[in-house]
Parts: sequence; structure tokens; C-alpha cells
Amino acid sequence: MPDRPPAAAPVVKLRIPDPSLVVLCGPAGSGKSTFARRHFRPTQIVSSDACRAMIADDEADISVSREAFELFHSIIDLRLRHRRLTVADSTALRAEARRDLLRLARRHQVPAVLVVFDVSEERAYAHDTRRERRVGRPVIRRQWEALQRALAAIPQEGFDQVYVLGEEDVTSATVEVVAAGSQRGSAGSGEK
Repeated sequence: MPDRPPAAAPVVKLRIPDPSLVVLCGPAGSGKSTFARRHFRPTQIVSSDACRAMIADDEADISVSREAFELFHSIIDLRLRHRRLTVADSTALRAEARRDLLRLARRHQVPAVLVVFDVSEERAYAHDTRRERRVGRPVIRRQWEALQRALAAIPQEGFDQVYVLGEEDVTSATVEVVAAGSQRGSAGSGEK
């Protein structure tokens, strides 16, 4: 019997309800923002870094983090009130951060979808070194350790859907946006 090439790993397909709140969770350098830009319209993405930049003209200015997250939550709240598919792009590594976002989804009675970027510490650090705004190895390490704790807690947190993307999945996964409550997708809706 001739040798066969190994079977390709199945591609992960995320079925995202519209409307819903999609919460991205992972350390810096894990590919969250790139994933969001690849699969969602710019108007659907609410970025904590962009909120910092709107307030202080600098995504890295942590002195305005409190105000930036007030803005972040306010924009998400308004979008969900208007029943818009919304992607929350932040690390969301603390249970409290995820709980606050889940509360917004519940307030507006939309599904809450968590997408976890489970990449190795080394991969996140390698990506970080190629970014314009680097956070550095110590921050990556702390965030990666927080991710390990989060992975244990997430199944009990009450999200309607949870997708855990491994390193290969981050770039190969596909997103299908479907009408909330529907089993059928709407081709191309919400995708870039």
C-alpha cells in the first residue's frame, strides 16, 4: 500500500451570530487584532488600544487606561443597544474583564461569543518583536500565564459559544456570520 500524505488538519469554522458580542481573549502578539481585521469590518471592531489612542494620541499610554476602558465599554454598549455585531478587541485575560463584557451582552440580550487565542508564549513573543508597538517579554510572560488561568475558568463563565484557536487555527480559521438564532449562514455578511 503506497504511503499517503498526512491528512490536512480540519479548518476551524467560527459561526458568529449577528447580532452578538464577540470577545477576543489572548496575550499581546497572539494575533487578535489581525484576526479581527481579517474577518470583520472596521466598524464592527472596538479596540481598547484605539480607545487609548483616541484619548491620549498613543495606544501605549497606560495612564489613560481607566478612561480608555470607559470609552471601550461605552462604544460596545451603544453598538449592542443598536443590535450591531460587535468585536471587543482587548486582552480580556482577567475574569473581571470578561464578566463586564458578558454583562453588556446580557443587558442587550445578544449572544456572547468568546474567541480565545491559545498560542505559545514563544509565538506571542516572536510576533511582538515584529510589531511597531512592542510590550516585551516580561509582559508577554505575565499575559501568557494569565491565559493559562483563564483557560481553566472560561468553561464556567457563561459564554454562549467559546472557540479556542491554537497557533495554526489563528491564521486558517474561517468566520461565517449567521443571523442570530439561525442555523444557516449569510455568505459574506460581516466578513471583510
